[in-house]
Amino acid sequence: MRISILLTLLWIPVLAPAQMEVQRAYIDRYKEIAVREMERAGIPASIKLAQGLLESNSGQSELAQKAQNHFGIKCGADWDGKKFHKIDDDFDEFGKPIESCFRGYQRPEDSFIAHSEFLRDPRKEWRYGFLFQLDPLDYKSWASGLKKAGYATSATYDTKLIAIIERYQLAQYDKLPVINDPFVNVEEDTYEDLLIGIFQVNDVDVVVAEEGETPASIAARSGRDVFKVIQYNEMLAKPNTPLKAGDRVFLEPKRNNYRGDRNIHYVKKGETMYELAQLYGIKLDKLYEKNLMPLNSQPAEGEAILLRGKKRKGEPRPKLTTEVIDKPVYDKVINIDDFAWPPEEDPFGALPELDEDEEDEFEAPPPTPVRPPEPVEVIEIKPIENPSPLPPPVVNPPVVVDQAPVYHTVQTGDTLYSLSRRYGVTVAEISQMNGVKNNIIKVGQVLRVK
Repeated sequence: MRISILLTLLWIPVLAPAQMEVQRAYIDRYKEIAVREMERAGIPASIKLAQGLLESNSGQSELAQKAQNHFGIKCGADWDGKKFHKIDDDFDEFGKPIESCFRGYQRPEDSFIAHSEFLRDPRKEWRYGFLFQLDPLDYKSWASGLKKAGYATSATYDTKLIAIIERYQLAQYDKLPVINDPFVNVEEDTYEDLLIGIFQVNDVDVVVAEEGETPASIAARSGRDVFKVIQYNEMLAKPNTPLKAGDRVFLEPKRNNYRGDRNIHYVKKGETMYELAQLYGIKLDKLYEKNLMPLNSQPAEGEAILLRGKKRKGEPRPKLTTEVIDKPVYDKVINIDDFAWPPEEDPFGALPELDEDEEDEFEAPPPTPVRPPEPVEVIEIKPIENPSPLPPPVVNPPVVVDQAPVYHTVQTGDTLYSLSRRYGVTVAEISQMNGVKNNIIKVGQVLRVK
């Protein structure tokens, strides 16, 4: 403990007042996005602010100034957006430094959101997943965890973060509720606009379209190539194809199989194969192939669609909508009285003729004697003079039956829109029941849905 304190004291330089003002201005500008991302993604605001200050030199670094990248996030194989190259820590096969590729963003706030998605990426769970099991108010454990995970090469990375947090008392922002006002110094943009909204379905990046959006606008706000977006989403024909609110748009190639905990999906009324491909993040042609279904056909209601594996030849495939015979609907009830008897033509087919020797003799039974009716005594009923008024009828109050509330634990890929469709309620009702702000939910959150 004493060694840690000593190292911290040795690292902290004497900052000029002007430099401290620059750092305080940085905190004032980005504290709101840090708090919002803490609410959405679970990363302490103090940690995010300290990392931003350290990685971007309070927003003064070349990468922050020219690429709006405050966390040094590199391109990676899946990045199709703006790129910025500079010498960093990459070397060629001969040990010579070469330029590294860094992501470029439209706004600094975009890099704050990308930082959250970088740490939450399921493909990096083996590396950073343990951080999200830590106490969100324990910034020291988070700082040590980032160093342990190898986020930075500096041997004193955790010490530097802790020193920044304590110098500017950044831990106070870990206890603040989410802020509802738009960001400071960002004109005409709210948090929802800045939040790219990328999440994972089947380990693939996807966003949810808003009303009036197109593949071109989705590509623009996510930094992707529009023609690749069209390629990844098979039913999107052109960059200006209109999308409906809630449509899923994949930003990467979908998978051949579903990697979740479900093997089969039972088709609901009106569901199409493309909707299932978008729901589970599976390539549409692979979904047809694994179920032995003809391309462009649609499954009938109640059929089981394989999400993993593949049906073998000869196995029964799901029935198609074109193969289901609807039950006949009669618009008139047949009444026997509508038929003349004996009929001129038997509607049920001619009756077989019987030979004379096959006809049964029929002897009518003797008539049953009928008893004469007994005389009925007639009683005269006289009206009552001055009758007393009748008491008012007793109206029982309606019986109210309480319905047990239904809860849902948020899984990866869940959205308020998908939950509203699953449970037959509106997004507004779910938000109101749970006090959800800005339509933001996170994995593991328990929501009341009925």
